[in-house]
Amino acid sequence: MKNKILAALMIGAASLPTAAVAQQSTINQTIAGTRLDISATGEVTRVPDIAIISTGVVTRSATAGGAIQQAAARMARVRSALKSAGVDDRDIQTSNLSLNPDYRYDNNQPPKLIGYQAANTVTVRFRDIASSGKIIDALVAEGANQINGPTLTIDKPEAALDEARARAVAIGRARADLYARSMGLRVVRIVAVSESGGSYPVPPPMPVMMEARAQAASSKIDPGEQKLQVNLAITFELQ
Repeated sequence: MKNKILAALMIGAASLPTAAVAQQSTINQTIAGTRLDISATGEVTRVPDIAIISTGVVTRSATAGGAIQQAAARMARVRSALKSAGVDDRDIQTSNLSLNPDYRYDNNQPPKLIGYQAANTVTVRFRDIASSGKIIDALVAEGANQINGPTLTIDKPEAALDEARARAVAIGRARADLYARSMGLRVVRIVAVSESGGSYPVPPPMPVMMEARAQAASSKIDPGEQKLQVNLAITFELQ
């Protein structure tokens, strides 16, 4: 009886290392041949389909209440112009509300309070870049005296980034084949792939100086092109 129990314990103990080794082999892959690490970047270009601007009003008055009321009245006209142009509520977001005292500084004199300055600003997303210039002109006509932008971007970049990923893999494989041929070897398999992240650089917004007067020509925003890229680190096995 003791011999049977001892044999069962020995069989159970012997099975543990085997399971552990099998599990370990699925996590850490061994390379029998030559290891080759490649960095590859896939790039694609797309035309931006979103223009983002910051627009609003700055008003001054002798009283704080007067400055706030003037800003609210002018901003109501600005919002109405945006709605009339077909801009959705989801694409209009308040980004700044401020009220600050306005001082006059004379030589060798303490600052003198002369009134208050109020600011009311919204961030607007234009999904029709072609018509955004005309909308900007309409905003100025309705009282907007602060406009910054545009920032041009891509609304849904995932499909373009997937294309960049496929290009990065193809570039990495071609580069690995080149190294392998130069060494008299061949690529056996891809051992590992890691992505450092996709990116599409957004150019910094350029200030647009607008004056509240009629212009002979309307404003225009040119979307141009943007580059999207994905960086991959790929490990190959050569034999």
